[in-house]
Parts: sequence; structure tokens; C-alpha cells
Amino acid sequence: MKNKIAILSTAYLPPIQYVTKFLLYDEIIIDPTENYQKQSYRNRCNVFGANGILSLSIPLNHDNPEHTPVKSMTISNNHDWQKIHWRSLESAYRCSPFFEYYEDELKDFYFQKHDSLMHFNMDLLHTILGLLKIKTPISEALDYKYDYSDIADDFRNVIHPKIKKIKPDPDFNSQRYIQVFESKFGFLENLSIVDLLFCQGPNSIEILRASCNLNQ
Repeated sequence: MKNKIAILSTAYLPPIQYVTKFLLYDEIIIDPTENYQKQSYRNRCNVFGANGILSLSIPLNHDNPEHTPVKSMTISNNHDWQKIHWRSLESAYRCSPFFEYYEDELKDFYFQKHDSLMHFNMDLLHTILGLLKIKTPISEALDYKYDYSDIADDFRNVIHPKIKKIKPDPDFNSQRYIQVFESKFGFLENLSIVDLLFCQGPNSIEILRASCNLNQ
């Protein structure tokens, strides 16, 4: 960490590592101008289901998405993806200590039509940050910029679901907490922030702080 600003890609129910940046930095920039990347957190998240890691992906309309700016990506509503995602979240976390506590805040996102991936992700992100009581200022990049090293630490291609594409992040130190299916599979780190939220509730912020070494 060398700057006071971090730049992130958009993300669907982002992983814990992503959310720690809102505690480490004074300001966050989300980039809607970059080209979309397949198999990234931009339209997918990983949760902990009864059979282990479950990846949930939002279907998109574009035939050639990797040459399309994220802000132009639209959601394909020809698929019943919202109902599938919500049922998956219910199945994974209905028995967690805090699912019912947060259910009403998140459920509406899965029963109303959404067209823009960027808008959907941002609205959901703001809701989650509100539940965590995180108030870090967020802005959106207006024009694409390849190199932000003069003003911001760039995590757009650092935080990734594919192990081969993950890059070192010395400011992230995953902390263990009790998970619903941990007895079957062991602890799974850096899942979607909803895994932490449903399992730890108000204590989630302490896990986040410990994960980015703010308490050390």
C-alpha cells in the first residue's frame, strides 16, 4: 500500500479481499471503462454450498464481451438466473446465524429485473457496504487509463477467482471464521463477502479489519 486511493474493477458480490480495500484506502475508484474480462469477479462470485465452492455467474448478452467496456455490458434476462442465484444463496446460508437478519436487504435484487451489469453490481455493493457500516467514498472512472500508479494502487487485475491469475497482495491476510459447511470441507478462504456476512453478522467488520492487518 503506497497511495491513499485504490482502483478496482466492478464485482458481483465481491470476495472478502476486495472489500478489505474499503478499509485500507481513503477513497475507492471503480472502473466502468475497462474492457470486460471473462471468468472474473466482474460477473461472478464464489459461495460455500453443501458440495463445496459454488460459482454463481450472471449471464451476459454480448457475443464478444472482452472487447466491450464494462459500462456497456448488459445482463441476459432470457435466463432465470436471479431465481437460481437466490435459491442457491438460500440453500447455502439458510442455516447460517445471520441469513434471516440480512435476507430482506438483499432479496429484492433477485426479484426485480436489471439490465446493466455495472449498475446492478454498484447498487448491490452500496447495499453491502451499508450493512457493514463502511462509508469509504466511491467514485467511477470517467475515461480508461492503463496506468494509475501516480495516484492509486491498481487492483483491477490482482483480485481474481482463477488461482493462476491471482497476483500477490501483501495487504491481505485471510482470517478464519466459522462457516456453515466447514466441518465437511474445512475452511474456504476469500469467498464472497456474503459468506462472511451471513456467518458472522456484525462481527464481519472485525474479520475484515484483521484480514487487512488494521489491528496490527
